[in-house]
Amino acid sequence: MNWVRGDSLGHGTFATVNIVVPANGSTFFPSPAAVKSSLSHNAGLLENEKEILSRLGSSPHIINCLGHDHTIENGVEFYNVFLEQAAGGSLADQVKKHGGSLPESFVRRCTRSIVEGLRHIHEHGFVHCDVKLQNVLVFDNGKVKIADFGLAKEKGEKHGKCECRGTPLFMSPESVNDNEYEPPADIWALGCAVVEMATGKPAWDIRDGSSIWSLLVRIGVGEELPKIPEDLSEEGKDFLGKCFVKDPTKRWSAEMLLKHPFIKVDSISFDKVHEPLSPPSPSTHFDFPHWASTVTASLPSSPYSDEWPGWSCTPESRLRRLVTDKRPENWSELDGWMRVR
Repeated sequence: MNWVRGDSLGHGTFATVNIVVPANGSTFFPSPAAVKSSLSHNAGLLENEKEILSRLGSSPHIINCLGHDHTIENGVEFYNVFLEQAAGGSLADQVKKHGGSLPESFVRRCTRSIVEGLRHIHEHGFVHCDVKLQNVLVFDNGKVKIADFGLAKEKGEKHGKCECRGTPLFMSPESVNDNEYEPPADIWALGCAVVEMATGKPAWDIRDGSSIWSLLVRIGVGEELPKIPEDLSEEGKDFLGKCFVKDPTKRWSAEMLLKHPFIKVDSISFDKVHEPLSPPSPSTHFDFPHWASTVTASLPSSPYSDEWPGWSCTPESRLRRLVTDKRPENWSELDGWMRVR
């Protein structure tokens, strides 16, 4: 494949996202396309994403993977995954662009697409494990698609007893209490995402100085549930009530939710969003605490720390950052294009 690494669309501790520009008349890539890259020796999550996207097959509600390769750039080996580019960035970007919340008609349409995507994922035997607005991308035709499958897993796949997987603000009670990450956990996270679309705020009311541990206790212990927006329609409130059920066996599935009046096809408009889209910014995390997606056996004491970027890393490296001042390596922004082969 002949391609040129174009402008940066975003970056994390272990991966970058850039525009792909076909080189030397290459017709391999549709336009536009993006490349997500990690250092080859630390590309486990990106390799997992490529594998799961390949096994999921095509869906109009899931980001399309265009292939992968390895490159040597300035003497360093990278693993690259090619994806279709979302001109509108993420739903998180759209919330900021619209002043902190989205119109309910748009929320309904976006939610319908996300649930369609989750049904496809669950029917094919997988769990996304990190559903949130930053991982739902918006295209210039107004469609939205689920992206970022680095933390995704097969249904029934077991993990370590002390592992924390995903983003704490979106974790389900069974994930906190029993380390259980199955399709119902995605539905709980979906509910949290709908609340953020409608209000621009997290589903859980948190204060400065709050610890992640206190949040996890609230999620896992007692009867407290995420706050359902008062301004949402009765259909919307009922939809969220079906997502926020403590018992995962009683929580509605994606298949069931598709029949709910809040997102039934005949009750919502699928017209294109006509307003200009903001520039993409895949790493945006609102103006809230940067509680990052993670697979780790350790958690920071406070959510209000800058040291937890939106990409996963190993328990060892997270522990090192807890007890020292060592910061992760930051890849510098490219000033121009670099030819790779």
